[in-house]
Amino acid sequence: MRTVLNPQLTLTETNIGAIRISLKSRDDIPKLLLGLQYLYTHPEIRDAVFEILKEVVPKKVGGKGKARISVGRPGMEQWRILVLGTLRLCLNVDYDRLVDLANHHVTIRQMMGHPGQIDDLDPTEYTLQTVKDNLRLFTPQILNRINEVVVLAGHELIKKKDSRKYSEKVNARVDSFVLETDVHYPTDVNLLLDAIRKTVTICGRACMERGWSEWRQYQHNARAFKRKCHKISKLKRSSARNEVTRTARNHEIQEAHRDYIEEAEGYLARARETREKLEKEAAVNLILAIELKELDRFMQHAERQVEQIRRRVLQGQIIPHAEKVFSIFEEHTEWISKGKAGVPVELGVKVAVVEDQYRFILNHRVLQKTEDVEAAVPLIEETQRKYETLDSASFDKGFHSAENQMDLAKIVKLVVLPKKGKWSAADMARESDPEFVSLRKKHAAVESAINALECHGLDRCL
Repeated sequence: MRTVLNPQLTLTETNIGAIRISLKSRDDIPKLLLGLQYLYTHPEIRDAVFEILKEVVPKKVGGKGKARISVGRPGMEQWRILVLGTLRLCLNVDYDRLVDLANHHVTIRQMMGHPGQIDDLDPTEYTLQTVKDNLRLFTPQILNRINEVVVLAGHELIKKKDSRKYSEKVNARVDSFVLETDVHYPTDVNLLLDAIRKTVTICGRACMERGWSEWRQYQHNARAFKRKCHKISKLKRSSARNEVTRTARNHEIQEAHRDYIEEAEGYLARARETREKLEKEAAVNLILAIELKELDRFMQHAERQVEQIRRRVLQGQIIPHAEKVFSIFEEHTEWISKGKAGVPVELGVKVAVVEDQYRFILNHRVLQKTEDVEAAVPLIEETQRKYETLDSASFDKGFHSAENQMDLAKIVKLVVLPKKGKWSAADMARESDPEFVSLRKKHAAVESAINALECHGLDRCL
């Protein structure tokens, strides 16, 4: 049983609209609470948000449909889920700190509908698992719909504040940035080390739990394999100029790689034998079945890295970029080179954002295995469906293509998309237009939005 928010105040509880929030503080929490308070104190916005929050409901047992909110044990109110969810995203905090804030930050507790600190009148204290289970119901789809309501409310607020500067026409600015993943610099050698280390560890622990002796030295094996990896790294540091010395060193490097992959293949062969012994038990042991699935994944990574090292070092081949993997733990990681000064390469995933002239984020898209050029048209089409008054869209040169120029012109009235390379007379006339020039100069403001997103957790995905 769930309610969005209990309308009946309890003894000593403060109405959300009457909560006193510091206007002098420069911290993020008061700003976020002021925004939530604004949503709550305006009935039209509150009703729209509450209608969306009614869908924050767990699934039925078995995963078929959603549970009925009118029956069953009382669950966390959806408004409290919204407060905690936005806090976690905007502050970029982990669940442990979020639980501490929910239990001991008086203003946050008041915003959640509690009288204040934990006492005899309100003994509600949140546990880590309760917060985790409930925030998992707060999906990106729900958040996107609430964001649309917030953007429209923000436009109305700007219109009331200064109607002369407000325009119904939306001028969008589009740019992309790299959300870095938590990975080390990838080479085929150290990726093989990661894969073998995990393979040996999973096999070793499974055998130790069952009293088997096959992997009794698994920790020593992992350290020994790591030493071979370090040996290769040290050999590559040679800067000898003498041709004879360089030839001898190259031969030594090849032999070190050959020894490295032979030992890896030996561990993989032993791991396959261990897996066969464990497979019979996995049918009745769910935890073991999950461990074997992980073992299969790491063994596949190891086999691929062995083959790539053999081809690159021993056979002199060049490995195509499409075959490379840049992390065995975060497989979505991409090798991205945006041509920035001092940043030759970034490891992560590109994210495109759409901002309007009033600094609201209208839309976003994760560009998984997608280039900027390929994302421009779908992103603007989706934004135009959400905001029908979209009048113009500005981009940088990274989004340019002849097809994009034509396709975007069918969606919005003015396309500010600078052309790469040499201009024709038509290009010069188009990019010299005063409105084009004005919007292009304003396009750089989207970098401020990207910086704000990175400061609030979108710099690195942990």
